[in-house]
Amino acid sequence: MIILGLILLVIGFAAHIGILWTIGIVLLVIGAVLLLLGVAGREVGGRRHYW
Repeated sequence: MIILGLILLVIGFAAHIGILWTIGIVLLVIGAVLLLLGVAGREVGGRRHYW
């Protein structure tokens, strides 16, 4: 999810498409939160880790 967010950020920035930029930021933030929860040992979606 983090990689997809980064890809959308780059495409949105290069093509000047605002919606891709926004979706990229949202996916990046959600991916980072899920990653941090997984690293902290919290179950995310019934799984011990998020990868």
